[in-house]
Amino acid sequence: MTAAGLGGFALWQRRPDDPVPTAAPVSTTVTTSGPLPTTTTMPATTTTTRPPVALEVIGREGWGARPPVAEYGTHTIDHLTVHHTSVILTDNRLAPARLRGHQAYHQEQGWADLAYHFAIDRDGNVYEARPYSAPGDTFTNYDPAGHFLPVLEGNYSEQEPTDRQLESLVLLLAWASAEFGVDPATIGGHRDYAATTCPGDRLYASIGDGSIGRRVQERLDSGGVALTYALGEAALARVAGIEA
Repeated sequence: MTAAGLGGFALWQRRPDDPVPTAAPVSTTVTTSGPLPTTTTMPATTTTTRPPVALEVIGREGWGARPPVAEYGTHTIDHLTVHHTSVILTDNRLAPARLRGHQAYHQEQGWADLAYHFAIDRDGNVYEARPYSAPGDTFTNYDPAGHFLPVLEGNYSEQEPTDRQLESLVLLLAWASAEFGVDPATIGGHRDYAATTCPGDRLYASIGDGSIGRRVQERLDSGGVALTYALGEAALARVAGIEA
């Protein structure tokens, strides 16, 4: 796989207060407010009293992520920047394997992990990648420090993002907007900061015209978003269902 085939970026992710895993944990999934690998809920802060909607994130152990190969840096997020992998995906059963392939390629470059913080497949499933407390990596000419990096699996210069994919993107960005205090009106794409076509014309159209930002603001005004992590056995079961 070439650098261009990855939209100019790399893709592992754990909540920043979690220990770095050295092997994929297998555990019985329960709901807890603590940061340990079971199911963790991280509600976004909103100014309304309406309950947030839940967005499930599949833990990295579910898709078979390898441990990092280098130490992460740290950063403070003040941008929300959307990417695509620039590789056409038509059979969503291949999405977890694609993530493993992206991670392997990025680590071969000497990067710690996948460059992105979250990945979204064609069916709207959300996967954790590198910790959002760590800046990403890039083949292009901008500094990704400070950028929250969701990536959509697919090539959106040649195919249309699905409705489920866009809905998950909106929910993820709404959570991040509240979590990091970033105005939804400032949501951008990779091409806003570097010489690249990423995230593809067909995805960028709804970013550049402000429609994604407006949908994010509407979600915040309607109660926000809470991330719920499926970890351990639950993550493995979710990915087994996707691959089947």
